Amino acid sequence: MKPLVVTLCGSTKFKQAFIDANFNETMTGNIVLSVGGFEHTDLTNDEKNMLGALHKRKIDMSDEILVINIGGYIGKSTEEEIEYARQRGKGVRFLE
Repeated sequence: MKPLVVTLCGSTKFKQAFIDANFNETMTGNIVLSVGGFEHTDLTNDEKNMLGALHKRKIDMSDEILVINIGGYIGKSTEEEIEYARQRGKGVRFLE
């Protein structure tokens, strides 16, 4: 069976949850795409915009997204990514 390509989406403040989800998804045989990093305090607006655009390309490459929604938290950017994925017919799963 062909592995699914899964992009992890969510707030980067949940770093450990991203790491755990990456491992768990990989161990189920999925190919995982994730965020480029977890520290964004020193980035310029242009750099943040570039990372956002790259993340959307990752969603384009994916079969589905997995939303890292610890405690049910879904921020504005993540909401936009969920909508972006749904508009393109991608599956959407939630960690919690």
